[in-house]
Amino acid sequence: MNLRKYPEDPDIPVMTRQQVRAVDEWAIKRIGFPGAVLMENAGRSCAELVQTVLVEKRRPAVCVVCGKGNNGGDGFVIARHLYNAGFDVRVAVTGNTDKISGDAAINLKIWQNMDKDVSELDIDSGRAAGQLKELAKGCDMLIDAIFGTGLQGQLKPTYKELIDQVNTFGMDVLAVDIPSGLDCDTGKPLGTAIHAKYTVSFVAVKKGFTAEESR
Repeated sequence: MNLRKYPEDPDIPVMTRQQVRAVDEWAIKRIGFPGAVLMENAGRSCAELVQTVLVEKRRPAVCVVCGKGNNGGDGFVIARHLYNAGFDVRVAVTGNTDKISGDAAINLKIWQNMDKDVSELDIDSGRAAGQLKELAKGCDMLIDAIFGTGLQGQLKPTYKELIDQVNTFGMDVLAVDIPSGLDCDTGKPLGTAIHAKYTVSFVAVKKGFTAEESR
């Protein structure tokens, strides 16, 4: 896999939230790529990086934490590809899986049709962090697929608590597209943000990554 790093690679474009959305809309409406295909490509790319990073582990274990939007859908794709590659994969969702729709629901259903479990985190009770810590015990990496570039406004206290606790796990984290809690355009945490060791960013480097606050 050819890894390209920002800011070492000056050819990688930098885009705002709106610009990235425009590219996705162009790909879907003008070119004709179904959203599920874009999600599949994104998730597969993340899974390839995880395999590269954990290549020396005999039987790697990962915990994929999915939100209820498209970022979570990417997470279900990642989980599937890593499971097929022989990984021990645990999957959690921040809330009720019945709330998941669209392309994310397609990939959730595929995962469930493979007779794989999904742990629903009790996000509203404040118990989610403890549930996730137990689920991720013994894992080599945690995959952050909670929030994507669309996140705006301050995090709800329950999500802030969850993310703050994840940052105390002492585990390497790979963020899907953008670390959850980080504003795509400003690079500022919206109350708090995941401390990711790796970030696989889709379409372009997000404008917020260039801000001093995010470095």
